[in-house]
Amino acid sequence: MNRQSLFISFPAASLLLTLLLTSAPLGATEPDPAASPAAAGETAPEALPPPTPWPADPGAAESEAAPAPPGADADDLLEDDLEDDLEDDLGVADREAPPAKRLPLDDLRLFAEVFGRIKSEYVESVDDRALLSSAIRGMLGGLDPHSSYLDPDEYRDLQVGTTGEFGGLGIEVGLEDGFVKVVAPIDDTPAQRAGILAGDLIVRIDDQPVKGMSLNEAVVLMRGKPGTTIDLTVVREGEGNPLRITIERAVIKVASVKSRTLEPGFGYVRIANFQARTTEDLLKAIAKLKQENSDGLRGLVLDLRNNPGGVLNSAVGVSDAFLDRGLVVYTQGRREDSRLEFKAGPDDILAGAPMVVLVNGGSASASEIVAGALQDHGRAIVMGSDTFGKGSVQTIVPIDDRTALKLTTARYYTPSGRSIQAQGIKPDIAVARGNVSIADAPEVAPLREANLMRHLDDSEPASAPAADVDGGAALASEDYQLSEALNVLKGISLYQLTRAAAGTPATP
Repeated sequence: MNRQSLFISFPAASLLLTLLLTSAPLGATEPDPAASPAAAGETAPEALPPPTPWPADPGAAESEAAPAPPGADADDLLEDDLEDDLEDDLGVADREAPPAKRLPLDDLRLFAEVFGRIKSEYVESVDDRALLSSAIRGMLGGLDPHSSYLDPDEYRDLQVGTTGEFGGLGIEVGLEDGFVKVVAPIDDTPAQRAGILAGDLIVRIDDQPVKGMSLNEAVVLMRGKPGTTIDLTVVREGEGNPLRITIERAVIKVASVKSRTLEPGFGYVRIANFQARTTEDLLKAIAKLKQENSDGLRGLVLDLRNNPGGVLNSAVGVSDAFLDRGLVVYTQGRREDSRLEFKAGPDDILAGAPMVVLVNGGSASASEIVAGALQDHGRAIVMGSDTFGKGSVQTIVPIDDRTALKLTTARYYTPSGRSIQAQGIKPDIAVARGNVSIADAPEVAPLREANLMRHLDDSEPASAPAADVDGGAALASEDYQLSEALNVLKGISLYQLTRAAAGTPATP
């Protein structure tokens, strides 16, 4: 063992760890009381004693050390002395804490040793603050794909997503196997228009490999001045070779809610993501659809495909709009106070009219909460494909007025107790994504009774309106899944009308 190297690393380590473990971090200000541990019922950590001063000259420390007893290894004694001093500095040697709560002293010593070696032996000088920031990022990044450290720029950018306007490409991304995975492209954005699809793996950004980057580093590379272009190399399932896609950056203005009438009596609402005003916008869209259909809405398709999520309260508000009672979602974590329940109030804005919810692999988080709640209550039929499966709760924990932690603190559960995490929502009716080609009309029309000579005329005029075959064909070729959802809605509505005409309840 090299005694000199021990003195290089451990004294610096002890001081470093003492500073890291004291109750006031370097450069930190008082956190927001609403988000602080004390506000949640936690006791503040016990203040640690100041570190014992280390000798400035390692040689002096060696000369003052007591001689080793016979048979003892001087290096071992030195290591024991350093361990005792480190324990004293960390304030853990005399604590009466349960074993499960004691600080992992050996691991902390290893961390300090690595820190000291980097400071003394790395090829270039490394700033202490940058090194500690990287260590914090590594700590959080090793937990799960969604926990992260937010520096001042990232903390500020986090608040932009709920305003409905920001710069970039218009994609929601995550990290998978070291590559950036597209959760969903946002409607009417450069990424969607360029052909980016949910599930694409971004492997290069402007010829720079993504492997090894953090998610934040990749996002920074994809951002830029509106009007500039970026080349993304993506790997897509079903494609033999990577695809190179050029996208022009733009200011992204997201319309959270869109609506239209598919056929008389049948409405369509598309929610692109959940923003602060989504519930209010949904109510306005439903009111507009009711005005367009004077005979009332007989059914609604709620499209949550490629919806990456957003604000939890908006997801609860959207679910509440179609439910008249019961649990919408609940969260559960390690702490007893982490269980939160969100319930629906009275009044279904559709008065029980049938619903179909469309989902796919790009439907994540808040959109899965809505789909799961409506499915569990039997309020809607879920169609499409399995959802993304992001069922964890991230809490923003301010460190000071400029930085914060985004920390996973709980899981979401549907009203029936199903976990969404890594499971997703499975549709009631699976409908694959695909294109439908409509056959051309035959050049010679098929023969019908009315074409026969001396056919009998009907004395009663036709009363039933002709089906809009052309409109249905156009929708099927444009959006097959939506066309199938509309067909299911029409079938349910017809069933209800038939049961009502027979004087029997519409529900089995």
